[in-house]
Amino acid sequence: MAKVNLDALIQREDFEVQENINPGKKKETISIEDIKTDSFFFTNIRKPDFQRETNEWDKLKICELIKSFMEGDLIPAIILWRSTGGYLFVIDGSHRLSALSAWVNDDYGDGKISKLFYDGVISDEQIKVAQETRKLVNKTVGSYEDCKLAITHPDKVKPEVIKYAKNLAAAAIQLQWVEGDATKAENSFFKINQQAAPIDKTELKLLESRKKPNSIAARAIIRSGKGHKYWSSFSDEIQHQIQEIAKEINEVLFSPKLQTPIKTLDIPVGGKLYSSQTLPLLLDFVNVVNHLDFNNKEINDDVIGEATMQILKNTKKIVYRLNSNHSSSLGLHPIIYFYSKDGRYRTVSFLAVVDFVMELDKRKRINDFIQVREQFEECIIKYDYLIQQIYLKYKSVQKSYKDVSKLFQNIVINLQTGKTIDNFINEIISSNDFQYLTIRTIDQEKNSSSPDFNTDKKSEIYIKDALKNAPKCKICNGLIHRNSISIDHIQRKQDGGLASVDNGQITHPYCNTGYKN
Repeated sequence: MAKVNLDALIQREDFEVQENINPGKKKETISIEDIKTDSFFFTNIRKPDFQRETNEWDKLKICELIKSFMEGDLIPAIILWRSTGGYLFVIDGSHRLSALSAWVNDDYGDGKISKLFYDGVISDEQIKVAQETRKLVNKTVGSYEDCKLAITHPDKVKPEVIKYAKNLAAAAIQLQWVEGDATKAENSFFKINQQAAPIDKTELKLLESRKKPNSIAARAIIRSGKGHKYWSSFSDEIQHQIQEIAKEINEVLFSPKLQTPIKTLDIPVGGKLYSSQTLPLLLDFVNVVNHLDFNNKEINDDVIGEATMQILKNTKKIVYRLNSNHSSSLGLHPIIYFYSKDGRYRTVSFLAVVDFVMELDKRKRINDFIQVREQFEECIIKYDYLIQQIYLKYKSVQKSYKDVSKLFQNIVINLQTGKTIDNFINEIISSNDFQYLTIRTIDQEKNSSSPDFNTDKKSEIYIKDALKNAPKCKICNGLIHRNSISIDHIQRKQDGGLASVDNGQITHPYCNTGYKN
């Protein structure tokens, strides 16, 4: 079930490094009055700047939490830490507080607070999930406005809403406090969150390395330069540049929006934007492009922003090379290079293609690839399953993408010799590097025992049929994607060619401006 994005409801802030001074006795509970955004309590609530986004709960869990609060059920205590500046940092319980705040403010990721947080740029998917959540909550327990109305005009609301409204007068959530300085608070955060719900290793890496340039770059890209600014300590000029470049990269990777089952070949390079795998994908992508260690070894914190800027510039260059309208673009069609034949996004394919293209550039063999591109695409479509076999050998994207890239490089080399695809594939899998691969026969293809088509099968059927008539580059005969089209003069302008319809053809940008010339 889709997750609800409540990330805007509690602001983020840097932990302060000074020693915490205990101001005296602290609150032991909070009520509904404390959750209002204009309350003294809530205006001082903050999330640590390194905390993962508040988007792990679906609409059912949010509705259940709100209902439990209104019925007076036991809700786990919220754990807080008070900084010297007076901010109350949520060490544990940000989803609980955010869910209640969403109800009080009627903002499930699409309200005034969220719109301000994201500068008015909220995805259609986020809006849809927010609307579904609001509908479920209002149907199950009623809106916050209904509860207020029940106090003054009980005849205008349902009886159960009146009961809930009366319960709110006494409803409270227990508070616990972490004592000590910022280091103690940060250590408590990681310890508590790892025990309650283990954080993905890549996500933990992002949290712990929040000041490193690759982590800042990945977070900037996923939000298109919007939302919480992990780069806020940099100069205004560098902040602006980070946001602009991140926005460009995001648009190339995630436009148009992915919908499943697939019913169009107009799909994004980077897969689904708001997936649990997107941030890890972007961090790995940034690391591969910039030749950085996946474990963040020997990567220093970025104090002034120049390292983050350089990483983003390098990443943009490769993104433009993969698929864009930039003159360097190879226009690699996502359906061929980044998705399986049944329409599932493949992170390992994405990173492998990035490495493959970087190797081609490094060895000055881009034109060699262009010469055999049509057959190359036929080959990776036919032997699509070999990529999955490589991944299954290592069971890790980070460990397997290099072998997939090496396979692609071998395919290019063999195609240049004029060998048939079937012959050289057999030679490749007989080599020491790939002897663990096996050729699949038609009889080994997975057959369904169900009379109904699932999402993957629907996508596969559409893709198979759509590829038959998909537009192709008139120079290399590779597939054309909507985000990477150049209009070329068949007879060149310098040779007297005119801008007439009959003298025009669609090509990839690089085929037109680089390879042809």
